[in-house]
Amino acid sequence: MDRLDNTVRPYAWGSVTAIPRLLGTEPTGEPQAEMWMGAHPGAPSRTGRGTLAEVIDADPERELGAAAVARFGPRLPFLLKLLAAGSPLSLQVHPDRAQAQAGYEDEERRGVPVTAPHRNYKDANHKPELICALTEFDGLCGFRDPLRAAELLDGLGVDSLKPYVDLLHAHPEEAALREVLTAVLTADPDETAHTVTETAAACDRLGGPYAPYAGIAHHYPGDPGVIAAMLLNHVRLQPGEALYLGAGVPHAYLQGLGVEIMANSDNVLRCGLTPKHVDVPELLRIVRFEAADPGVLRPEAGPDDEEVYETPTDEFRLSRYVLPEGAPAHDLSLDAPQILLCTAGAVHAGEHDLTPGQSVFVPAGEKAAVSGTGTLFRATVVLGSSSDRSMTTT
Repeated sequence: MDRLDNTVRPYAWGSVTAIPRLLGTEPTGEPQAEMWMGAHPGAPSRTGRGTLAEVIDADPERELGAAAVARFGPRLPFLLKLLAAGSPLSLQVHPDRAQAQAGYEDEERRGVPVTAPHRNYKDANHKPELICALTEFDGLCGFRDPLRAAELLDGLGVDSLKPYVDLLHAHPEEAALREVLTAVLTADPDETAHTVTETAAACDRLGGPYAPYAGIAHHYPGDPGVIAAMLLNHVRLQPGEALYLGAGVPHAYLQGLGVEIMANSDNVLRCGLTPKHVDVPELLRIVRFEAADPGVLRPEAGPDDEEVYETPTDEFRLSRYVLPEGAPAHDLSLDAPQILLCTAGAVHAGEHDLTPGQSVFVPAGEKAAVSGTGTLFRATVVLGSSSDRSMTTT
């Protein structure tokens, strides 16, 4: 079992205080957006044996287990993060596996450098993800019903939004959402900026259900993503609740601290709320224009006091243990790789004492006895069939 020394990424949207507060450290005055736990080449965790990427590369079957290597290849298939949003992230979608592979191969064939700002596909993998709230957490997830979106836009009383309202009323669901998003992202930038300014003022004046969009517009004045965001469901998670984001689902995180886990990929197509490249034709090809309830997840009781966040993805499985004072030790040993993250209290994992924000990597087959008083998140993979996700301990 290896204690992890993890990198904090200083993205501009990050909170200045949330991660330091969890870690019990003084804020630096700079944003601290994400703390990465895993073997991603962009910022692999460090161990006493080298970076986690180096440790796994040296003996994948020893660290990950033969079954995980056979199923996912010789690399850790997930990335675990602490995510602290102080302002909205970009409105974005992720491709499915086939789309990612085709897009990656096409850009490789055309010689687009992986570091190019207009590159869409950094790898050939999909990027499903799960965010679990540690504090109250605001986000946008999936399309509203077009008629509800039309009602929201119409209630602002902004004349330049009327064409979008009419489109949302005039077509079947998929066509309505596609045409409105296309129109928003391809409109004249100066006209759009004026519309967004009027929209922001109306949202600020009306408050209530419009308040989240007033906040978004404050951070991204004139950005067409402000209007696109109003097509989406606004979700406020309470601590312990989670959202699963599958392929093609537009989403954005707005504010709060959470534990995020995802397949090990960098593939993002942006819809707005960003100064970065927006490839509208490719985006429209990837987005799933389906209205749906965002589907807030609550943990389901698993074996031995484990609380599991069930998803259809095998590359990762997130669960947590809320350990009361005096509880007996739990044996978390698995024939699969694990990262254990403490988020509250004081937890003993093997020979390591963990306080909030501290984590360990547990190689496949290693004994993992856990005790103490606090909250521990467990990240691993699913090695059985998709219908059998109980992950019985060894």
